[in-house]
Amino acid sequence: MNRELEDLLRAEAPQVLGALVRRFGRFDIAEDAVQEALLTASRTWPAEGVPENPRGWLVRVGYRRMVDLLRSDQARHRREQEVGAAELAMRAPDRRADPVRETDDSLTLLLLCCHPALDPTSQVALTLRAVGGLTTAEIARAHGTTEPTMGARISRAKQRLARAGARFAPPTDADRDGRVAAVMRVLYLIFNEGYTATAGDRLARVDLTREAIRLTRMLHATLVDDPEAAGLLALMLLTESRRTARTDGGDLVPLDEQDRTRWDRDLIDEGTALIDGVWDRDRTGPYRLQAAIAAVHAAASSPDETDWAQIAVLYLWLERLTPTAPVQLGRVVAVARAHGPARGLALLDDLNRRHHLDRHPLTRQREHAVRAHLLQMTGDGARAADLYRRAADLTANQVERRYLLGRAGDLD
Repeated sequence: MNRELEDLLRAEAPQVLGALVRRFGRFDIAEDAVQEALLTASRTWPAEGVPENPRGWLVRVGYRRMVDLLRSDQARHRREQEVGAAELAMRAPDRRADPVRETDDSLTLLLLCCHPALDPTSQVALTLRAVGGLTTAEIARAHGTTEPTMGARISRAKQRLARAGARFAPPTDADRDGRVAAVMRVLYLIFNEGYTATAGDRLARVDLTREAIRLTRMLHATLVDDPEAAGLLALMLLTESRRTARTDGGDLVPLDEQDRTRWDRDLIDEGTALIDGVWDRDRTGPYRLQAAIAAVHAAASSPDETDWAQIAVLYLWLERLTPTAPVQLGRVVAVARAHGPARGLALLDDLNRRHHLDRHPLTRQREHAVRAHLLQMTGDGARAADLYRRAADLTANQVERRYLLGRAGDLD
């Protein structure tokens, strides 16, 4: 399947899912029906051509499959006799779907997936699967767990939504803040997976970063008074501005070696304006702090002009708000650049003693790479080369692996 068709199906999937859930009220079965409709399209359209109205085509196929799945489900649970939107929909003459709406259901689905019946991890996982289009393996990597464990969690989350009778409806005032916060975390994880893919022969997955930015723009437009929504969008734009400079001929180019004239100035200007506009509003949150760090990088015309001392302070502030392993490792890098590799190694050793960054699933691989770089800066090439190779063994991204092995080879 070509990239253009893949992008089209990814864009339409949430809209088709939204149409089916609105019609039948059964998210758990609707997702299965949508996946089968997408599979049918991926097999049919390359040979027969994309239909004039691809969304309508997918909704019709998904609708028919949805009815079949519901009838099978009701046959298995006939004594329970479910009553509701699904049963009423099945009575429709000729099993025709409602006219396809032109509205975008992505954010509605995001809020549905962040239903209060689900715990935060399940909210994130289900949304990444249903709206973000990530595979179970990618979601597992984002959460630092195994694929079977995450698959079971997603299945249980869908079952909980079904038992809770979740419908397309705005959140109440009581749970709105929590669900919006979960949505922001989902979008953040989608963007991160796209910016550095878990596996494969590409460093980045532009489809995911583009979708994360699109959804975050929608979220920001809906929540114009939420400074963290603005901060999240600013963070994505400032980070995405460096994408084209991150590789050269398919090889990874680290930040200090990037051609900064290739950075996207329009994205930098937009992201900087966003963070400047909300920096002093309310209590500063984690997305604004991360956007501020990205803005400091964007403001430097060369690596030597980067204000690493300010970045180190921002990371310390961020760590106090969200003391996660990736944030702690980010502070190590900033401290090392601001105050020298010895200070960075000392901080890394301390954090490993207290928080085991070298064994944490979210930082183990990068901890080896960071330590290798700091050891290389101190002149310990032999240990650095060994750690670069160990870091390479821990990544399934072939671009990143090739870079790490190259660094090791340069030290031999």
